[in-house]
Amino acid sequence: MEYRQLGRSGLRVPALSFGAGTFSGGGNPFFEKWGATGLDAAQRIVDLCLDEGVTFFDTADVYSNGSSEEILGAALKGKRDKALISSKATFRTGKGENDVGSSRYHLVRACEASLKRLQTDHIDLYFMHGFDAATPVDETLRALDDLITSGKIGYIGASNFSGWHLMKSLATSEKHGLARYVAYQGYYSLIGRDYEWELMPLGLDQGVGLMVWSPLGWGRLTGKIRRGQDESGRIAAGGAAGGPPVDDEHLYTVVDALQAVADETGRTVPQVALNWLLTRPTVANVVVGARNEAQLKANLGAVGWTLTPDQVARLDAASRRTPAYPYWHQTGFDERNPKPTNW
Repeated sequence: MEYRQLGRSGLRVPALSFGAGTFSGGGNPFFEKWGATGLDAAQRIVDLCLDEGVTFFDTADVYSNGSSEEILGAALKGKRDKALISSKATFRTGKGENDVGSSRYHLVRACEASLKRLQTDHIDLYFMHGFDAATPVDETLRALDDLITSGKIGYIGASNFSGWHLMKSLATSEKHGLARYVAYQGYYSLIGRDYEWELMPLGLDQGVGLMVWSPLGWGRLTGKIRRGQDESGRIAAGGAAGGPPVDDEHLYTVVDALQAVADETGRTVPQVALNWLLTRPTVANVVVGARNEAQLKANLGAVGWTLTPDQVARLDAASRRTPAYPYWHQTGFDERNPKPTNW
């Protein structure tokens, strides 16, 4: 397994991590659409991950009302020293007024609850699951800095922030000498390249590494959907939770390009889509999910080989969309705003 540096930190992470959102104890229809993997199957998946060098596991306190963390913690019992764990907080976890957000009150309690469910004394990477505009940024960062000092978390990251949310947080960390976000967990795929417009240049400039979620575009790049074939199931619905809409013709064009490269390389459509992401600037890690061992083994085929520059260029061309203003305007001034060398 290839390892990469996580942003401007000393932590090295495998190119692929396992998303434990499919681990579910039942009772939450939203997350059961992702998968309902119980403890026995989860233990087999975790063992396979560790055997294959996928030593990084991602979860969150809201996944299946905490049962994702519980199952992951139980599956890693006796193996915690072999694994990295990332989890998240911010979203609502109870009915109380303070059971939501990134306040010191909520974060300290959310972290303690996650540690208990995960059966561990520390979380290696702790994400703010979304931006909380109702809490001062310095309050959030001071609470996180204290959690780092206490040894309960190792590094911090942001997820689903806007570019200005992330930059304001980084500037606040620098101003007050607080721990800074070293990672950003965000949506990025061949049919969802909005990350490139502002967050990627910001990540390059500020040393923030990307962990990609939903790398197969909410299930649309699994190879099950083809030009001239009817969509069905969760793909037609836009993914497990109604992912962002994608124009049919654009999707077909991207899948056609993926299939052409898959035929050339002897790989599958999703393996090519995942490998393309690993060629992109700032990408430190791609979070892959699996409902069973067969799906996990298939995803592992995305690493250990390299797309040619021509293949990357063809996938880029098939998936490129005109960005929103002012980004389309800025593309005409490469002399002063040069693109990354491998972009």
